[in-house]
Amino acid sequence: MTGSGLMVAVIGAGPAGMYASKQLAADGHEVVLFNKDIKPGGLAEYGIYLNKYKMKEGLRKQFRSILADPLVHYYGNCRIGKDGDLTLDDLRTLGFAAVLVTTGAQSAKPLGIPGENLPGVYHAKDVVYHYNLLPPFGRMTMKVGRKVAVVGAGNVMMDIAHWLIDEKRVDEVVAVVRRGPAEVKFDKKELESIAANLDMDELKQEISHATPLMRSLGQDPDAAFALYKDAVAKAEPHSASIRFSMRFLSSPRECLADASGNFCGLVVEENTLAPADGGPRAIGTGLLNTLDADTLILAIGDRVDDHLGLPLNGNQYGIHPKPAYPVDGISYEAYDPTTNRAVEGIFMAGWARLASTGLVGVARKDATNATAAIGQYLASRIGAAHPSTSTILTNLQQRLAHRVDTADIQKLEAYEQDQAAVRGLEAFKLDTNDQMLAVIRADKGG
Repeated sequence: MTGSGLMVAVIGAGPAGMYASKQLAADGHEVVLFNKDIKPGGLAEYGIYLNKYKMKEGLRKQFRSILADPLVHYYGNCRIGKDGDLTLDDLRTLGFAAVLVTTGAQSAKPLGIPGENLPGVYHAKDVVYHYNLLPPFGRMTMKVGRKVAVVGAGNVMMDIAHWLIDEKRVDEVVAVVRRGPAEVKFDKKELESIAANLDMDELKQEISHATPLMRSLGQDPDAAFALYKDAVAKAEPHSASIRFSMRFLSSPRECLADASGNFCGLVVEENTLAPADGGPRAIGTGLLNTLDADTLILAIGDRVDDHLGLPLNGNQYGIHPKPAYPVDGISYEAYDPTTNRAVEGIFMAGWARLASTGLVGVARKDATNATAAIGQYLASRIGAAHPSTSTILTNLQQRLAHRVDTADIQKLEAYEQDQAAVRGLEAFKLDTNDQMLAVIRADKGG
């Protein structure tokens, strides 16, 4: 296929960035795939539960094929943003025909209550990065107590509970859930990973307490309980007698500190539910209770990185409400809500477009749609002057001499695979950038 002669910058090498690069290359465009981390993969590498080796390797195999495409140029260890190696304006100046942002949701969403910054309070993203050994989180000191409260009702909450039970061997894990038993967002398979530790007697009491409210909303309490009962029957075995419980209809209101200034308890408000578009809405009743715990982990979703330089709209980047290049009625175009104008030539996909929405399959579809929007945009600008792709690459190589390329990643992966074999491990992973760069630079003379 004859190339288009145009070069597109893709920022972020997680699933959305990877699949977008694949489609853009298939459409004949050259792609520079920028990644702030050394390794590609994003949450596919550093967000999936640590022992899901087969799933991770399956995704790595796909990503290796994408990076092998001669139209895809990998630039790892390169940060794009206001305080990065290049800014968005730099990319425009260099001559990229379009920019696709697929950076995911890099920042933690704040809970917005007193005391959430106390020692002993962590955000789930930091915890997941810690146990998946993403630099520098893999070396982070994390003090986990014997009783841990986890706020959230999704798969991330389940992964955190799994880690606390299997790896940290705590005494008790309590999931604090804002809405009711019928509104949980985790998959049944994730529940099975910790269901052997589920306190079924307390769960029955929780569902019994919520039953009148659930029936008033047309929900079936028996069906809700059946989810847990079935999960227990198929539960993965655990030797530890660690208790996992769920506290529904509870919203955090304050983190309490002990005499040393460390987290020691969570004040929660009891909720009721009211019908609303998109599912029942939690409404506080004013009744407060205190949950004693040594550690609090917030699995409440994420927000985008405000250092990238794109206009924000709350926890999201601004998305054009009236896109010029919609795909299936969805906007992928960056937008400045303060000026009511599009950000020319910049598009978004994956969690950069809608934070914490969907997993790998959803990211893939979103990325494919975003590339279709970019295709419309580029078609509308036929005849516009752009530097050659070779000129852009030459300028990048001069400015980003420290970058990591596809050959470097192949060398790093081979080293880690060898180390896993030598050590008799399912997988081995270096957990600092210095270690990875030392392997990459070995035999290069620097």
